[in-house]
Amino acid sequence: MKDLFEAIASLFDQLLFLPYQILTEIESFSWWAANGVSFIFLTVGAIAGVYWINQLRSFDKKGEEKKDCTAHSFL
Repeated sequence: MKDLFEAIASLFDQLLFLPYQILTEIESFSWWAANGVSFIFLTVGAIAGVYWINQLRSFDKKGEEKKDCTAHSFL
């Protein structure tokens, strides 16, 4: 059982955390490059938020949403 946990630990240490180790080494050279992944995630999140809000507006304009007090079972 101990070998299993040591195998999982080595998998994370040597393979799965490798991109983060590379980012920490890059940070001393370029702050923008090291934080590029964060900027990508922020951009994707902003685009998804705008899309979601536009979908909510379109459903509101079509009148497809139930707005009475019995629309949901928990109310």
